Parts: sequence; structure tokens; C-alpha cells
Amino acid sequence: MKKILILNGPNLNLVGKREPEIYGSLSVLDYLKSIESQFPDAQLHHFQSNHEGELIDKIHELGYTFDGIVINAGAYTHTSIALADALAAVTAPAVEVHISNIHAREPFRHHSYLSAKCKGIIAGLGLMGYELAVRYLLNL
Repeated sequence: MKKILILNGPNLNLVGKREPEIYGSLSVLDYLKSIESQFPDAQLHHFQSNHEGELIDKIHELGYTFDGIVINAGAYTHTSIALADALAAVTAPAVEVHISNIHAREPFRHHSYLSAKCKGIIAGLGLMGYELAVRYLLNL
């Protein structure tokens, strides 16, 4: 059974409440629970933190034993060389996900330190981006 880590960064615990015109009204956790049945041959492990070090620790902990990482690092996407280094250090391939289209937003959101360390990027497709990233990683 393949194991996929779904890693969410700061403020993503507020999706469903925060700026619903951008992020929608369904929480990430509720969405992930709703799609688990679509992947009966996979174990999806979800972790969210508002703290950069905890995200890095989780990548270190599971990045050598899991089959893939879906990462939405939130604002850390645009600021964290440390998260990019953690992704580069582990063997699990990663897919970067953004609920909104970061390229249609403020200019500072257009750059990602993580993209070069990921197999691909999914942005602007809402919560469905998580499902697409899991599908991709399971088919590698």
C-alpha cells in the first residue's frame, strides 16, 4: 500500500472560514476525508502546521519512507529556502499544490522556492488540486 503525505502550511487550517471567495467554504480536512475513499490502495497521512520547523520535521520524518508528498506550504512557498532544502534532501517525490491561482494574485506570490524541488505544480483548481496531486504520485 502506497503512503502519501499531504502537508499543509500556515493558515490552511482556516480554509472554509478564511476568504471563501478565494478558498471556498469547505475545509481542507473535510475535503481530504471526502476523497479518501477514492484511493482504497493508498494510505493518506495529513499534517498541518502554522510553524515552519514542524513542517520541516515532518518532511524529515516521513520523506524517506513515504511514496510521495503533496505540499501546500501556504505563505512559506514564497519565503522558505529551508522547506525547499528539506524537500530536496528526502527521497519522496513532491507535488506543490495551491488552492488559488498564485499567478493571478499579488506579485510576491508569483515566486516559489519549492517549485524547483517538486515534480510538478497544481495551482488555481481549488481543493481538487490535492486529489490530482495524489493521483499523480500514486501513478509514478
